[in-house]
Amino acid sequence: MLEGILIGLQTALSIQNLLMVIGGCLIGTFIGMLPGLGPMSIIAIMIPVAISMGDPSAALILLAGVYYGAIFGGSTSSILLNAPGVAGTVASSFDGYPMARQGKAGKALTIAAIASFAGGTIGAILLMVFAPALSSVALLFHSAEYFALMVVGLSAIAAFAGTGQVAKAMIMTILGLIMATVGEGALFNLPRFTMGIMDLQSGFGFITLAMAMFALPEALFLVLKPKDLKGDEGEIKDLRITRAEARSIAPVIGRQSMQGFFIGVLPGAGATIASFLGYAVERNIATKAEQEEFGKGSIKGLAAPESANNAACTGSFVPLLTLGIPGSGTTAILLGALIALNVTPGPRLMLDAPEVFWAVIMSMFIGNLVLLILNLPLIPYIAKVLSIPRNYLIPFILFFTLMGAYIGQNNATELLILVGFGICATALKFADYPLAPLLIGFILGGMMENNFSRSMQLYDGISFIWERPMTLGLLVIAVILIVLPSYRARIARRKAEGVADGD
Repeated sequence: MLEGILIGLQTALSIQNLLMVIGGCLIGTFIGMLPGLGPMSIIAIMIPVAISMGDPSAALILLAGVYYGAIFGGSTSSILLNAPGVAGTVASSFDGYPMARQGKAGKALTIAAIASFAGGTIGAILLMVFAPALSSVALLFHSAEYFALMVVGLSAIAAFAGTGQVAKAMIMTILGLIMATVGEGALFNLPRFTMGIMDLQSGFGFITLAMAMFALPEALFLVLKPKDLKGDEGEIKDLRITRAEARSIAPVIGRQSMQGFFIGVLPGAGATIASFLGYAVERNIATKAEQEEFGKGSIKGLAAPESANNAACTGSFVPLLTLGIPGSGTTAILLGALIALNVTPGPRLMLDAPEVFWAVIMSMFIGNLVLLILNLPLIPYIAKVLSIPRNYLIPFILFFTLMGAYIGQNNATELLILVGFGICATALKFADYPLAPLLIGFILGGMMENNFSRSMQLYDGISFIWERPMTLGLLVIAVILIVLPSYRARIARRKAEGVADGD
């Protein structure tokens, strides 16, 4: 192992590969800031360039740099414009955007940069230490366990609801699950609820729905509130985080980097589930006073998903490199690039091509450092987006919203769906319904249905629930997550009544 690490470090530090790391991070970060162009799209565009190099190490280092650079950069549009074009950065907008609206855009971007760096670095350390052992653990997860994992994700939905909004959050989650059923089903390849529209056979596009739920209502709100059309004046202040804030978010970053990495190891889980669960866990274990801040500009609420999604991106390389199993659409594209370069990922990769395996891991340390050095000095300039008068910013948001939706599915029907859902989302926002649960239900709904259908077919019923201990254990955790918030609320109510009686 030590010999492999030294070979990988030597390969990663060559001039060519250092340029690949820097170039990949730059491309991923700046293109990732544009809503609608997620890592999958950027990597797909970059594959011909990578393959033309002929060097597997350089090609994979470039594509890996683009991958975590895009996740790193995707948080910028989530924080500044509330336009998360990548599923993994949706949770970053829950507290990042409120911070930006409070005049703390610089601080929000600083926290995002530090949390992303820490998450990626801790993930790379864990990848280096645990990759061989974790590959066997990942094989233990089958469709039944993935179904249970999705249920755990949905059970934490109360974390995304404000005070007294749990019922509304559940309604929105159910609506999201219903929307996930549009298109071809997992059990039978027949269209459902498409109303005869051919473009709906593959279901609603995530990018379209994300833009409709977050970016479009924001633009419409600015139109409906002319007094908010003026931009933030003066210098972008408050870039630094205080020692108290650093102490507050340090344990959050540590916990969610580890949790995010282990979720990323599971094929099919990825950065999206890691960021949502990271946010939910931190809110649930926070004190009552801190829970009230979540969704309103909590620094913990921003640090948690940013750490988790970057660590999960690193973790997704475990099944890719050690088993040859792509954990997500993005790593599936990376798998195709490896095969095109005559490199066969799997258990023998560490033995047959140690320079490729370890060079990629070593490049992650360099890449995360490059991203931090690149982004921190640019924060004052990036944050100046908010100083643009809103009447100029509205067309900018609308342009990237429409472009992102069109690029997602490459058909004009998406634009009509975007506008329709955007208007509905604006009305729901006025009625004080949380929009995040709908998007979470939609994202997890499709994966949950697919894995449930496979498990039903394999076990000829629902007997997999009690026949597979890991599945049962995960479902028990889901029940605890559902019961715990109401139990804590009841205890708090009893204490309040006791204080009142004492008075």
